[in-house]
Amino acid sequence: MLSYILRRLLLMIPTLLGITIVVFATMALSPGGITAQSLVDDFGMNPQEKAALEAYYNKRYGLDKPAPVQYLRWLNNVSPIGFEVSEEGTLGRFSWRKGIDLGESFLYGRPVSQILAERVPITLLLNVLTIPIIYLISIAVGVRAATDRGGRFDITSSIVMLALWSIPTMLTGVLLIGFFASEQYWHWFPPSGLSSLEAARMPFLPHWERFADVARLLGGMLAGFAAGAALAQWRNRTGRIIVAVLVGLLCATGMIDALPHEFSWVAWFWTALLLGGVFYATAGSDYPALRLVAFAFFGLCLGGALGAQWGASGFVRGFLLDRLWHLVLPVFCLAYGGFAFLARLTRSAVLENLQADYARTARAKGVPEKEVLWAHVFRNSLLPLITVFAALLPGLLGGSVIVETLFSIDGMGKLAVEAVKGRDREMVLSITLISGFLTLVGYLLADLLYAAADPRVSYD
Repeated sequence: MLSYILRRLLLMIPTLLGITIVVFATMALSPGGITAQSLVDDFGMNPQEKAALEAYYNKRYGLDKPAPVQYLRWLNNVSPIGFEVSEEGTLGRFSWRKGIDLGESFLYGRPVSQILAERVPITLLLNVLTIPIIYLISIAVGVRAATDRGGRFDITSSIVMLALWSIPTMLTGVLLIGFFASEQYWHWFPPSGLSSLEAARMPFLPHWERFADVARLLGGMLAGFAAGAALAQWRNRTGRIIVAVLVGLLCATGMIDALPHEFSWVAWFWTALLLGGVFYATAGSDYPALRLVAFAFFGLCLGGALGAQWGASGFVRGFLLDRLWHLVLPVFCLAYGGFAFLARLTRSAVLENLQADYARTARAKGVPEKEVLWAHVFRNSLLPLITVFAALLPGLLGGSVIVETLFSIDGMGKLAVEAVKGRDREMVLSITLISGFLTLVGYLLADLLYAAADPRVSYD
């Protein structure tokens, strides 16, 4: 296994070289190319200053040299071993530990490494939060839909997942900002950024001036959680549906009453229809785990909101809660398309293995159905999910371009768009290098997970 990992790591080097060559050639062959003159045309300087800056760019990056020479110079700079480069751009002696130099951004006038150190963690944070959500929801929905083939949950989840998969991320982001981050509707979440201006002066954790306010919040959360869990486990299906629909109607009334404009019966009707339908479908579901998670989580949030409103005096949300508050809408935009697709893939994989010979043999031996599902069928169904995982990380990095642009988040996706627009060669190549490396690491992790999920797979 160790030798296989080492071989894969070594194979990453020519692959990354090929990726960067393609990107560099595309930029060099684009109309106008990347020249010192094209970089200083929009600076509004006098001819002497422009000439001096052009000379500096030509000397520092060799922009007056042929494209292959420029690429070799860039490759020498980003390589940890190679020829040392002086401030005048001349090559010095060969060194085995000269270090990595990603260059200086033409657009920002700062070292690329400093900018990436600020932006890359933000994009990774979005993806680290998004990937577990995608897999948890898709596995829960996909496995249940496969075991209930042709049933009510299977048909309903198929329609919902297909609808979510069909909605573009850009449209979803605009609608979320318009309805849940706008002053015209429900201003529940911030429309942009990852933190408020005052968050840097806040304590890390939420803070209250009085202990009684904390007790009210925790009491409201516990009461809401207990009420939601009790409603989910109520065996009387008719009574459960009636109570859930009434709660949905009360929530719709409160939402419409909270709008800044006058109470609208038309808006109340559509909101009540939507919430009432969701609560009706959840309460009427024969999937106990779904009911428990949905109603307990809703009760926890509702009880916490009421408890916080009751004891709102002297409340400081803190840096952590402020960051989570800003992440809700961007993470949802990144996640919904992924779990909509992956849930359908999980259903197909589990359904195929449920009908396999080994599953029927296990049932014939008297193995309980739950053990057949989770100990035998689910493990064999993991292989297509692992395959998707290898492409999920680069897909989310690509999707973060849209999300970061919509929500004005200064991450790597937004940085890539700005760098391409500004013909910032050093930044574009560095982002390509990092994205390609993360993609290859994703494929390597997928290969290792194959061996963990299927004992028949061996790389020795």
